Amino acid sequence: MTRGERVRAAARTLRTPRTASWVAEETETTTKTAQKYLDQLVEDNVLQKTDRGGQTLYCVDQLMATYREVAALQREHDREKLADALESMRAQIAEWEAEYDVESPSELLASVSDVAPDEAERRRAIASEWDHLADRLPVVKAALKEYDWATDRDGVPV
Repeated sequence: MTRGERVRAAARTLRTPRTASWVAEETETTTKTAQKYLDQLVEDNVLQKTDRGGQTLYCVDQLMATYREVAALQREHDREKLADALESMRAQIAEWEAEYDVESPSELLASVSDVAPDEAERRRAIASEWDHLADRLPVVKAALKEYDWATDRDGVPV
């Protein structure tokens, strides 16, 4: 990989704000090189740039990442498949709520001290999956809600 490719790849994984010097160290480039590519990604709406405590920090632009994810779902799946996925996720969450008599993954995690170690591990895994599904629900719902609008505009003009 080139220096630019390394910086771009690392930048797309920044979930917590990082400095250009941190990215440079991770990608074995200079701070100046990292900053150049990070600023390009800011211009392309891939990253956000903020100043905190006299430092410039970069992290993934979550809004744009979500838009890209919604678009990918709409392009890769038809409306029925998205509706089925949404229904399946909701049903799975409802099943966990009923089975454990809890309303959230946090409540499920709070119950691990009351059970045997193997059951505690199972509940931790379910809570993690539940968190994941709870994060995915609004994305899939948005993809489905705007499906017609997006697919009407996604074609190449003739």
